[in-house]
Amino acid sequence: MKVVHSDTHESHNPKTYFKGGGFFEPQEVPARVEALLDAVISAGHQIVTPADHGPAPRAAVHTPEYLTFLETIYDRWKAMGSDSDEVLPNIHPGRHMSSMPTGVVGQVGYFTADLSAPIGVGTWEAACGAANTAVHATQLMIEGEKTVYALCRPPGHHAYKDQAGGFCFLNNTAIAAHHATTQLGRVAVLDIDVHHGNGTQGIFYDRSDVLTVSLHCDPTDYYPHYAGYAHERGEGAGLGYNLNLPQAPDTSDEAYLQALETALATIRSFAPAALFVALGLDAHENDPLRGLAVTTGGFNKIARKISSLDLPTVLVQEGGYDRTNLGPNIISVLSGFE
Repeated sequence: MKVVHSDTHESHNPKTYFKGGGFFEPQEVPARVEALLDAVISAGHQIVTPADHGPAPRAAVHTPEYLTFLETIYDRWKAMGSDSDEVLPNIHPGRHMSSMPTGVVGQVGYFTADLSAPIGVGTWEAACGAANTAVHATQLMIEGEKTVYALCRPPGHHAYKDQAGGFCFLNNTAIAAHHATTQLGRVAVLDIDVHHGNGTQGIFYDRSDVLTVSLHCDPTDYYPHYAGYAHERGEGAGLGYNLNLPQAPDTSDEAYLQALETALATIRSFAPAALFVALGLDAHENDPLRGLAVTTGGFNKIARKISSLDLPTVLVQEGGYDRTNLGPNIISVLSGFE
C-alpha cells in the first residue's frame, strides 16, 4: 500500500498538555509518527512524499480569518512580549459572548477550543504538511489507487472551520473529503477514533454531499464532551447525513464490531464514490487516553469489515498515543485492508 508521509510534522513538538486540572507529559509528539513509520517501512509499504498542493484545499474548508490566525499568531504572540514559547489561551468566549476581538490574547481564546492545541514556532508548517499529505493521498486514490494511507500529523478531526482544539489545527480528513467532492461527487467519512470527530461533523453538518459517521466513546464524560451524541443528525440540507454511534466506556471488540455494522449499512445506503476513514488508533485497550478497549486483533477485524464496502478509500491518521502498540496496530489495520 502507498503511504503518504511528510517529515514537516517534526516542526510541531508540543511542550504543554493540560488535562483534568493539571499539566502532564504531552502525548501528541513526533515519536508517534516515528513508531508508525518504522512499522509500515518494516512491513514493506511504499513511502510517498507529498507535493505542496498550495493553500486552496485548506481554504476550501477553513475560514480566511482562521487561516490567517494560524499562520501569524506565533509571531504576533512573541511580538506582544510573551515569555511563553507556545501560544496558549487564558480566556475563551463564554456562551453569551460572541464578538471576535482584534487583540492577540482575545483571538487566541476565540480560535482555540481548549488547552490541548499549543501553537509553537513550527506548528503552521506542520499543519500545512499534514493537509498536503491528506490531499496527496486523495489524489492518488482519485487516480486509481484502491486504498492509500495518509500518515498525517498533527491530527485534524477536532478542528472546526474556524477553531483549533484537541491536538488539531487543520482538519486533514475534511480537507481531503471536500477535495474529493470536487472531482468525484458524494463521499463518506467514517471516523473510528476513540474521540468524536466534532470538527469534521461541524464542517459538513449542513451538507448532503458528505455523509459523516462516527463511532466513539460516549462523550457524556469524555472529550469533546459537547458533541458526538446520537441525536445530532445534521441540519438544513444536511439533515439525516450525520450519524453518531457513541459507545459505552471500555467497549471491546465484539460490541464495537456490532455497532460498526450499523455504520457500514448507512454508508452503503448513501452509495458514496469514495470513503475517508479518520483512523484513530486510540480506541486500543492500552492507549493512555483510553476510552474504549479494542484489541490489536480487533483493529484487523474492523479494517476487514470496512474494506468489504469495496470503495476507493483514504485512511487519514488521527489519534493513537500508545507508542508501544502503534506499530502493531497500524500493521493490523493495513493488513486488514489488504
